[in-house]
Amino acid sequence: MDIVTVLPPNFGYVIFTYLYSWIMLTYLGVKVGAARKKYGVKYPTMYSDKEQVFNCVQRAHQNTLEVYPQWLVFQTIAAIVYPLSASVLGAIWVTSRISYAWGYYTGEPAKRMNGVYGYIGLFGVIGLSISVALQLLGVF
Repeated sequence: MDIVTVLPPNFGYVIFTYLYSWIMLTYLGVKVGAARKKYGVKYPTMYSDKEQVFNCVQRAHQNTLEVYPQWLVFQTIAAIVYPLSASVLGAIWVTSRISYAWGYYTGEPAKRMNGVYGYIGLFGVIGLSISVALQLLGVF
């Protein structure tokens, strides 16, 4: 049995969504590295007592890493049955994390809410995952 015959035909879009998320995480990580250099925050120090903007850059990355595993799980479950819908919702979530970070990078934490639209993507794949679970249980 070949993986290409097991996965739904549009699963390639899901793979591209995962690649997009990897690019986003790499971007956020590079921004933290650049902020460490700019603000003189040495490893392994996670946060600065003096540089609020560094802390905002660090939090944008850290918060994304905190939610990323859950997103991956729901994205994958949803994509098994709804690959195209999951890909669109996943792209919304990934893009929102960039908007979230750019808002946070201003040094004004309230501007991180620029990425609030990402909940459409996150709650969307959670909803699709619930649908998959109910289908597997024979509820519908």
